[in-house]
Order: sequence, then structure tokens, then C-alpha cells
Amino acid sequence: MRILVTGGAGYIGSTVVPRLLSRGHAVRVLDLLCHGGESLLPVWSHPAFELRRGDVRDPETVEAAVAGMDAVVHLAAIVGDPACARDPDVARSTNLDASLDLLRAARKAGVARFIFASTCSNYGRMSDPELLVDEESDLRPISLYAETKVAVEQELLAAAADNGLCATPLRLATVFGVSPRMRFDLTVNEFAMELAMQHRLVVFGERFWRPYVHVRDVARAIETVLEAPRDRVAGRVFNVGATEENYRKQEIVDLVRTEIPDADVEYVHRDEDPRDYRVSFTRINRELGFFPSRSVADGIHEVVQLVRTGVLEDIASPRYRN
Repeated sequence: MRILVTGGAGYIGSTVVPRLLSRGHAVRVLDLLCHGGESLLPVWSHPAFELRRGDVRDPETVEAAVAGMDAVVHLAAIVGDPACARDPDVARSTNLDASLDLLRAARKAGVARFIFASTCSNYGRMSDPELLVDEESDLRPISLYAETKVAVEQELLAAAADNGLCATPLRLATVFGVSPRMRFDLTVNEFAMELAMQHRLVVFGERFWRPYVHVRDVARAIETVLEAPRDRVAGRVFNVGATEENYRKQEIVDLVRTEIPDADVEYVHRDEDPRDYRVSFTRINRELGFFPSRSVADGIHEVVQLVRTGVLEDIASPRYRN
């Protein structure tokens, strides 16, 4: 297929692009490169790779980017609650308005498949977090980030019902692991990095549940959906992760301690964080045969080794954060 990947130079995108190229697809990336483009160097000379530097909020840029494409993998976004809260107007224009414009442009261009990177944050806070939520559970977005994702999901599924577009929202668990465009502001990566560097960490809200998934498994899930028979994924929502990879923050710290046993950790109780959810990933396991290959423990080990070997300079730099 000829596939457009928006945000292809980002944390997830820079793992998705080489995987799709390795599968024989042609990949066009649309990215503003606000965090740099070094992550694309490994694929730069690939004959089936193309970069179009531009803003997903620009209609002309988007129209040109979707032309001739068979599929769109839409990753470009202002990612996470803190980044969206910092500039709500930019978050809305990027995550909501631009996503809907991209969807309209893709339909107009005759794109056959559209994968949208959504989030398990859509589930918000469950009344009983000891119970697992799934794709049929109520959505309770409690942040601007999640609100925009839910709104785009609704439009995407409506488009799939209206004109037969093979549209698939993927609700990603919290992502972790080493990527060509590295981030250290994600929970697992941050805890492993802080304890590897300083042997000290302050943890807020240690008792709240979240699911986690390795960035390379996200890339595998996207590949799986793109290559799945249309009738299995069209108009279907899939949580992406593993049911056994739901953790409280305290449990993640305990896993880091297996790598850094002398770590000094301080817990600060916090009641005001309303996000608290445990997620079932049975649907993607059962219907698509997808199972993540890496655990949180695996991710902790690789991040700790990355820090200890000094491969990256100035790990505290803002370039490794969103």
C-alpha cells in the first residue's frame, strides 16, 4: 500500500515508518518536525520513503499529502494532558479540527483505510477501577486531550458507516520504551531514567491504575490493522495493549527497583488525579490475534541500559519531552 503517516517523525511514528517500509509498503510522512527530524535518518535513503514537511493544520498541505494514498495512519497530535493544557487553542486546532479536516480530505481523495491513534484516557475514571473496561464501556473523558480524541473517534466511525471507509480508531495504552525519537516524559521511561540517573524519585498518585504498551508493539498493532481483512477492522475500535500490563505507579517503581535496588523513592498521596482505569485487551487478542511482545519490565530494562551506557547526551534536555 501507499501509506501516509502523519507525525511520522514522532515517538510512535518513527517506529511505525521503518516497520511499514520493511513490509514492502511505500510511506509518505507529513510532519512539522517541531522536535527535529533525526529520527527519520535510518529510513532517509529508502526508495519507498518520502517526507513532506508541513503542518497538519494547513488544508493545502493536507490535500497534497493524501493525494494518491491508499491508507492514512494519523498520529500527529499535541499528545498528553499537560501539553494540551499548556495551550488549549493549539491543542483543539491540532487534535480536533485538523483531524476532521484530514478525514474529509482523505475521503475526498478516495483513501481506502484510515487508522486513528486514540487513547485509553478516553475511559477517564471508572466507578469501580477494579473492574476491567473494554471497547463497549462508557467513555468519560476528563481532559481536553481525551475530549478531542473521543470527538474524532465519533466522526471517524460515522464516516465508516456512511460511505464504507475502512476506519479504525486504536485506543492506545500509555506508551513506553526506546524509540528513535526518544521521550523521557512518559511514566515508565521517566521513572527508569530518573532512578538510573539520580537514584531518587518522587511519585505522585501511586495508587491509580493505567495500562501500558511498548512503542514497538504499537507499531506492530498498526501494521496488523492495516494488513487485516477489511471486514475485521472497518468501523471497529480496538484497545491496544495487554490486559496483564495494567499497573499502579507503585508497581512500576517496584519493577524499576529490580534494576536499581538502592533507589530512594518518596510517595506523595494525591486524590485529585481523576484518571483511574484498568483496561481489557481481549478484543484485539481474539479478533486480530495480536499480543504485545514486550512487557513493562522489558521497557524498564532497555531504558535503564540506555541511560547507563550514555548513548544519549544531555538526557535532561527538553528535546526528549513533549
